Amino acid sequence: MLPREQITDKLMQIFEDCFEIENPGLDDNLRDEHEFDSIDAIELLVEIEKMLGFALTQEEKKQAMDIRTLNHICDYIEAIQRNRE
Repeated sequence: MLPREQITDKLMQIFEDCFEIENPGLDDNLRDEHEFDSIDAIELLVEIEKMLGFALTQEEKKQAMDIRTLNHICDYIEAIQRNRE
């Protein structure tokens, strides 16, 4: 299980590499402040699957649709990890 600090670091790198968003605030509304759209969200889910080393279920993917901040993404990843233990 990845610790939160490592999840945050990996997400920051993903946002910089894949979405050209440098140093987003952990509580920034990604959609409003960084123009993060639904296509980006799908790409992010692929990156999360790579990070975790397994495919997400349809239900897990649906749970991600209302996420708006990096803190929410970290909570989401931690919950998935706990559910998979």
